[in-house]
Amino acid sequence: MTSPPRDVVTSPPLSATRGGLPTRVLGSRRAVAGLALLAALVALAFAGPLASPWGWADTDIAAFWEPPSSGHWFGTTQSGRDVFALVLRGMRRSLFIGLGVAALATGPAAVVGMVAGYAGGWGDRVLMGGADLLLVLPPVLVAAVLSPALGSGGPALVVLLAAFMWTVTARSVRAMTLSLREREFVLAARFLGATAPHVIVRHLLPHLASLLVADASLNVGAAIVAESGLAHLGLGVRPPDVSLGTLVADGGGTATTHPWPFGFAAGMLALIVLAVNLLGDGLRDALDPADAR
Repeated sequence: MTSPPRDVVTSPPLSATRGGLPTRVLGSRRAVAGLALLAALVALAFAGPLASPWGWADTDIAAFWEPPSSGHWFGTTQSGRDVFALVLRGMRRSLFIGLGVAALATGPAAVVGMVAGYAGGWGDRVLMGGADLLLVLPPVLVAAVLSPALGSGGPALVVLLAAFMWTVTARSVRAMTLSLREREFVLAARFLGATAPHVIVRHLLPHLASLLVADASLNVGAAIVAESGLAHLGLGVRPPDVSLGTLVADGGGTATTHPWPFGFAAGMLALIVLAVNLLGDGLRDALDPADAR
């Protein structure tokens, strides 16, 4: 009896790649740097107000447009609000929006894309038809209709942004799934009687994990920028509350004369995006089955 070709199963099982995942993540300088930077930013956003002498809603009527000083570490705004306290408040809002949208957009995209690509037929047409329907809807119009329920940048805003950011990723996942389901290791698993959920989780997901991690890291920055765009129309985080996006938008007009509100908010926004992208790059490499071998 001839033995089966050695390259029939070319994908390492999920259990094999999972065992060394922590080691590979900790061995990636980009992942460690991104995780450390993100942890530091989260700690600053939540612990920083305890050290600040001013609250984000406080107003110092004796300090309008004051530059950074010992009394106001990041300076003050035109109305006398402390920029340091505002930036920390904005960081908490933006982290909640960015990470929340990334999770809610990437998760459904992965499920819908893999199921549609693997099942094919009417299931594929129904799922992708729903994604196409969301693609043609105007996001600004939908946000305007739903604005009474959005509040001041709460969970409803996260759900709204995620609803319009998962469709493109779902199509990319579907395209990769269509290619992967014809590979030898998937055909071998199906020939041996593996169920569809088993094939998707054990054989397809490891090959798609790097794409999903990269997409989630990009969605964090995209969600924060999208929120700032909605804020310009009065549909995002609303005054007197703030986010990093609204601080950047409000400070852009005075960036040449009073740069500290714009500069500190933009700097923190760039650091958040940098940290998430570094962490995403490291996780993407660690989750790549080819690198695991």
